[in-house]
Amino acid sequence: MSAYAHPGGRLVVDVWSDVMCPFCYIGDTLLAQALERFPHGSDVEIRYHSYQLMPHLPFHHAVDLNELLSKERGLSKARAKAMNVQVSARAAQIGLDFRLDSAIATNTRAAHRLIHFAGSRSRQHDMVQRLFRAYFTDGLNVGDHDVLAGLAAEIGLDRAAAREALDSGAFDSEVDTDVQQAGQLGIGGVPFFVFDGQYAVSGAQPVEAFLQALDIAWKGKFAKNT
Repeated sequence: MSAYAHPGGRLVVDVWSDVMCPFCYIGDTLLAQALERFPHGSDVEIRYHSYQLMPHLPFHHAVDLNELLSKERGLSKARAKAMNVQVSARAAQIGLDFRLDSAIATNTRAAHRLIHFAGSRSRQHDMVQRLFRAYFTDGLNVGDHDVLAGLAAEIGLDRAAAREALDSGAFDSEVDTDVQQAGQLGIGGVPFFVFDGQYAVSGAQPVEAFLQALDIAWKGKFAKNT
């Protein structure tokens, strides 16, 4: 992670998240709301990094989310469903439409590679947002290459190029680098936000917490460059 190339550089916020993580979507939205209120919001750059909550899930295989939670956490399906209802209610409070009964759980590594592909074309944030909606609202299989290429096309990227990148295994090393860096930083869960390479915020914190972190990081930037 770098901070600034020069005093007039942008404030960088590095974010580790996973496409299937509900609190990552919530946290990303809360950070966006904080940036709308932050006086220097237009000078903040968000960089997304890969993190898989369930890297052991098989590729090209999808399961019902409630079934997965029941199996992975030893919960009854009724309890898993109740937990999802609670999470959906929290998401609704900030304007997000979670439809977790139709969510399809799968290995998200291909989705992370697509995010890197989009980042190489300066469309990373748009891709992350579309993937979140695809999983949490649209009930799409975000491990399927056809689906992913279609999502890339929806945000204005070349569908054939996206599909070629997915099928060829492109950006696999970038995903590994992100995961390794998360380990070096001691990140054990997501979302995880690092402001200016120094100030960390873990979890989907309130807007005020993000505003405070932005303010501290911004003041630190000028202190270092004056």
